[in-house]
Formats: sequence, structure tokens, C-alpha cells
Amino acid sequence: MQLHDLTPAPGSTKNRKRVGRGNSSGHGTTSGRGQKGQGSRSGGTKGAGFEGGQTPLAMRLPKLPGFRNPRRIEYTAVNVERLERKFEDGAVVDGAALKAARITKSEFEPVKVLGNGELTKKFTVKVDKVSASAQAKIEAAGGKVELPC
Repeated sequence: MQLHDLTPAPGSTKNRKRVGRGNSSGHGTTSGRGQKGQGSRSGGTKGAGFEGGQTPLAMRLPKLPGFRNPRRIEYTAVNVERLERKFEDGAVVDGAALKAARITKSEFEPVKVLGNGELTKKFTVKVDKVSASAQAKIEAAGGKVELPC
């Protein structure tokens, strides 16, 4: 068998419908579009999402007001009282330590330490952000805060 011997299976191919080529073709006059009405006209279809005159779904749904910033950074909030409970005195609190203590899901999550609660242990805190009250409590307990540039 050679490449030129190959043919499609019988019945798998049909001739193209040539409309508007005279009445003897079987597809003349109205070209298979029927008589009058929307379907007989060129461009005569309603767009996607048209619901027969009913108010479309996209118009029925409530709209959200305002602007959503796609570059907004969501920080995971961690209070100093939680650091007090989870870490030993003199510990280095960074992304990996927070992940190991199961406070955050990932060591690369942006974290902000907040000042709720009391702090007696010394920590070296290396996170993305620290509130002013949390920084005051950490430094008052003898610890230090190292923020990224």
C-alpha cells in the first residue's frame, strides 16, 4: 500500500452545501433559510447571553462598589501574646519559625506583628511589619525588631 492508495472510509465525507446557486441545486431562492423572519436575515441572531427579552443574568447580579487593588498585600496578623505562648525565651521569630510553630501556613507569607497581649520573653523578631505598640513591647522585654529594607 502506498500513500496515494489511501482514501477516506465510504460515507465519511460529504460534498459541501453550495447555497444560492439556482433552484435546480435544491438550495436556491432562500438558500435553506426559510421565508421571512429573524433567521432569514444576515446577522440575524441574538448575542450570547440573550435571554429572550428577560433581564440577562449579568444585569440581575449585584455589582460590587469601589475599586479592588490587585496588588494589595494581605498580611497575616500575629499578636505578641501568641508569640509569648509559642516560643521560648531568646528565640528568633521569622517566617520559618512561624511555619514550624503552625502560626502561618507558609514561611513566605507576609506577617505583621500586632501589640495585643503582654510580653515577658526576649525575642529577635524578623518579619515584614511590626506595629508601634508591638515594637515597644518587644523592646521593653529586651528583644529587638529587625525589619527588611
